[in-house]
Amino acid sequence: MADQLYLNLWFPSFSEQEMLPRLLSVIKQLPFSEALPGVGYLAIHPLSFTEPEILEDSYEFRADPEQAIQQAAEFIHADYAYEIEAAWDIWTPKKEGDLDETWIASPQPVKFFAYGKDFDDGIYQEDGHVQVDFGLDTPFLSDDTEFTPQVAVRVKSNVQKLVNFVHAVEKNCGISGRVLWSESNENLAQKLIAKLQKVQ
Repeated sequence: MADQLYLNLWFPSFSEQEMLPRLLSVIKQLPFSEALPGVGYLAIHPLSFTEPEILEDSYEFRADPEQAIQQAAEFIHADYAYEIEAAWDIWTPKKEGDLDETWIASPQPVKFFAYGKDFDDGIYQEDGHVQVDFGLDTPFLSDDTEFTPQVAVRVKSNVQKLVNFVHAVEKNCGISGRVLWSESNENLAQKLIAKLQKVQ
């Protein structure tokens, strides 16, 4: 069964003035989709996710990450969370009717969250100062599909893209800690390694 895939990131410090620059540094490591470059959505959540957003904006023609960050910068508070959605191109399984499943490279959403230290009773302690939501882990593990040689090539490409992104964040964003995980309690790193070993 598919689970959500996340990357939690912590920084040595995360003051109000540092929140958005650090968030921007992480967003800029993503290889944006060719068809949907830049940012498509921005939301600012006060206090907790149960409260209505104080700002919500969709960019019909996409926006530079700097533009979205600049808009969010008008609302800086330690008890706010900042959500930005972008997209990258990865292989995903598609099935239409009784036809065989095919894997297609298409834009898939990636959500970035920056959590102020006072947001939702300090959710950052467990979820990171910045959290990246990659959506379902199916494109990286393909547990629910037949693992043919063709599927193996697609999955390997996706896993490599994920690993490259995590390495870029480690190298360029000054993080002090990271956890790549999925909602199941299984060890995601071991599952990814096992999957890659199948396709060597």
